Amino acid sequence: MEHIVTFFTTIFAQYEIYIRILISAILGLLIGFDRTHKHKPAGVKTYTFVTVASALITIVSIESVEMYSHLHNRTMMDPMRLTAQIVSGLGFLGAGLIMKSGFEVKGLTSAAMILFAGGVGIGIGAGFYGIVIFTIITVFVFIRVGGLIEKLEHDRMHASEKKDLSALNK
Repeated sequence: MEHIVTFFTTIFAQYEIYIRILISAILGLLIGFDRTHKHKPAGVKTYTFVTVASALITIVSIESVEMYSHLHNRTMMDPMRLTAQIVSGLGFLGAGLIMKSGFEVKGLTSAAMILFAGGVGIGIGAGFYGIVIFTIITVFVFIRVGGLIEKLEHDRMHASEKKDLSALNK
């Protein structure tokens, strides 16, 4: 039994960066599916691209420190420098999703989800599987609860408006 565990540990260590990409793609697909299911403009492909690209850039950033920091004496490298730039790019991408028409603003949730998907990719790329998966589960539970609260509030407001209209018609 120990040989099997050792075998899988060795395989995992050798191919972990590939597993990170795969996990980030799966999680991006799940996030995108939720948005596609709600008929939002950014869907499965967008979120998969965001999570995988974020994971890839994070992996490259971290791994490049190991590969290149010893080439020159006194070379200092920040493994999260490229990762910090992901956030700027996600802000730009998210801004493109936000539309304003009069007093109505659309796309804020999609923009926030783009930032979230980037965070998922960064987390998986850095190897923080547990906290990322826990975060996704937590967010999806709270999104469902928030959706129910918004629906109840919308229904309550709509019922109140109907009551006001019927009082005016009397």
